[in-house]
Amino acid sequence: MTANQKSRQNSTNHWSSSFLCFFPTLGRLWELQFERSSGRGGAFDALTDSARSSAELQVPGSLAAAVVKWPVELAQDDSWRMESVLSKYENQITIFADYLEEFPDTDELVWILGKQHLLKTEKSKLLSDISARLWFTYRRKFSPIGGTGPSSDAGWGCMLRCGQMMLAQALICRHLGRDWNWEKQKEQPKEYQRILQCFLDRKDCCYSIHQMAQMGVGEGKSIGEWFGPNTVAQVLKKLALFDEWNSLAVYVSMDNTVVIEDIKKMCCVLPLSAATVGESPPDTLNASNQSKGTPAGCPAWKPLLLIVPLRLGINQINPVYVDAFKECFKMPQSLGALGGKPNNAYYFIGFLGDELIFLDPHTTQTFVDTEENGTVDDQTFHCLQSPQRMSILNLDPSVALGFFCKEEKDFDSWCSLVQKEILKENLRMFELVQKHPSHWPPFVPPAKPEVTTTGAEFIDSTEQLEEFDLEEDFEILSV
Repeated sequence: MTANQKSRQNSTNHWSSSFLCFFPTLGRLWELQFERSSGRGGAFDALTDSARSSAELQVPGSLAAAVVKWPVELAQDDSWRMESVLSKYENQITIFADYLEEFPDTDELVWILGKQHLLKTEKSKLLSDISARLWFTYRRKFSPIGGTGPSSDAGWGCMLRCGQMMLAQALICRHLGRDWNWEKQKEQPKEYQRILQCFLDRKDCCYSIHQMAQMGVGEGKSIGEWFGPNTVAQVLKKLALFDEWNSLAVYVSMDNTVVIEDIKKMCCVLPLSAATVGESPPDTLNASNQSKGTPAGCPAWKPLLLIVPLRLGINQINPVYVDAFKECFKMPQSLGALGGKPNNAYYFIGFLGDELIFLDPHTTQTFVDTEENGTVDDQTFHCLQSPQRMSILNLDPSVALGFFCKEEKDFDSWCSLVQKEILKENLRMFELVQKHPSHWPPFVPPAKPEVTTTGAEFIDSTEQLEEFDLEEDFEILSV
């Protein structure tokens, strides 16, 4: 071994991670244990000159008979990030999480974001409903975050991507409705394209990986550090302040408690004309809203994204919460849940029996930008594979539930459902109270900071994030 190789090997900080890889040439799944490195030379830094022809990777005992031979250029790859190695061979390797299988032949109902499907007779309709959800995954080759940061979020951005998926579903419901469906290579409404552009991996897009990662600095998270469900919720709440087109009110509950009074204070707003001239809203508006179930005290309702971070156990989910957790996916206001396993985040969109159905962000795709005509090629933003499932008891106890209430009547209906289905349990998953707790600090609806720049420019400078308060994190446990 040369002096340079010894130096590089000594400076390498090795750590391992497990991937499920499908090799088309072998026609079966292999679970490989990569000895990954964060130093120059990648995973194969320690190879000697005599090992240039191929590299052997050890597999678990259950697959001890398998030895995978990797070509010489992979072994000699000088990339310091494993995602660079994987992306180099993205046509030969497809990354899977947990397991992938078809739905069973059963008479059970499947619930997806407030809609039910009879699996035996509506399977194609079910799969179409799932594929219509916007699917955000790891991306590579986007502009470096902060100018000098990472150009891929592979390995650390999965919870950010799940947060993007939950928010995107809220925007779909806001502009297109829950019943809207997506069809491949079919022209979509202009609102759909505009929603998609909110999430492109560019610093000038309001919910890009750049914006979320940099806003996370204000939550105590370095760029490239893994987020928990509550941290992502806080980031979305702050980024929404700069999003005038969607104009969402984002409420993140505290201490497992949702306060009705605070939400109505945040969502009940004066019409722009009345707020501008300081006049009371016109009587016709009040009468119209009253006919829709909106009281005179709430002349206009700001669409609500409600996120409820929860801890449903210590080291694993407490079975007593399972039924209540599943009930949340039945609610028409459901946006699913953020959660997963230690350091592996998934976006849960429904359930079948005691199995949760989820979208998995752990696939690295190349950055997609707008085309010359101003549209986005959306083929990689929808998952056309069979949906993945996992036992609900394997879920890490740190989760965040999401709900969308476009109108006040939707929120009132949600409160009624919570009273009926969630608060009936002896051990409640969360609390719903009418009044702001007296021992809490006064509730002040979040407002956009007084700056002269755009939101994108504002959070480009991490020094200006100090005015945002840090929130308590509900992190997924590390192992």
